[in-house]
Amino acid sequence: MPTLLAIETSCDETAAAVLQGFGDVLAHEIFSQAEIHSEFGGVVPEVASRNHLVSAPTIINLVLEKAGVQIGDLDAVAATTGPGLAAALLVGAATAKGLCIGAGKPFLAINHIEGHLLSPFFGYEKIPSHTAMVVSGGHTLLLDVEGFGSYRLLGRTLDDAAGEAFDKVAKLLGLGYPGGIEIDRLSRSGNPARFDFPRGMIDSGDLDFSFSGLKTAVRIFLEKHGAPTAADLPDICASFQAAVTDVLLSKLFKAARQNNRRRLSLSGGVSANSSLRSRAIHRAADEGLEIHFPPPGLLTDNALMIAFAAAHHLAAGHLDPIETEITPNFNPDALLRSA
Repeated sequence: MPTLLAIETSCDETAAAVLQGFGDVLAHEIFSQAEIHSEFGGVVPEVASRNHLVSAPTIINLVLEKAGVQIGDLDAVAATTGPGLAAALLVGAATAKGLCIGAGKPFLAINHIEGHLLSPFFGYEKIPSHTAMVVSGGHTLLLDVEGFGSYRLLGRTLDDAAGEAFDKVAKLLGLGYPGGIEIDRLSRSGNPARFDFPRGMIDSGDLDFSFSGLKTAVRIFLEKHGAPTAADLPDICASFQAAVTDVLLSKLFKAARQNNRRRLSLSGGVSANSSLRSRAIHRAADEGLEIHFPPPGLLTDNALMIAFAAAHHLAAGHLDPIETEITPNFNPDALLRSA
């Protein structure tokens, strides 16, 4: 089975993985910069790229050592080339290309969204047809998936991504970064029905999303009522989280019905949210649908999902020119590739 090295530096995680075949994990490591960026209340691109430059060689050498392989043993090297922060993407892509040139190995340029999209089926040699939601700090997307390489965009956020809304509201509430984790934690002891925050575009008739109005509603609420008390904070968090979750699940299950899919997937960092997962699982069971999530460790940005996507591209005969450029902005057409 082919052995791949994958590098992921699209945002503030420096990650590398060595994968054999579609599911034999030889090694994977992630260096998170969350603590560094918490000082700024969000990711600073220049800081992220500088830390990738420092961390990438160490992480790559570590996974190769743990996997017991050398560069010459690899069948290809893959890297995330977009979407993401331009300065961060450049570090991982340039590092991968340098390894390919030095060792004479093929290069695979992997779309970050495709990594998340396929991650719920990690280990599968054949990707089944399903309705997919990718929900993270930078993206909220609905796609119809016929199989590997056959994706159709059904809906996307028109402004803030769901994860971005979590982080911005957490900042308004004086919580730490990343904010989604703190809101989820506090929500567990809160009353989600206490405050009626808006469900943006829930009845829009299409499959697009909007979360900026919800963020604004929380800001106006805080301006009117002042800083929340310790007693009110869990209820505010739970009510906000319920508003986001209601919209996400409404659109996901609507998309599945419209496309006659009996299988669903939820991926991306926000898919780790305990309320979203629990409610999705229960609703899928109630409607007789099958739902898939990424395995533990593959929810947030990681290199294993990039390696898994690369394994499918390699099996399909896809290789990329070493001159392939990064693509920081999300382009739906970039998910569609030919052999």
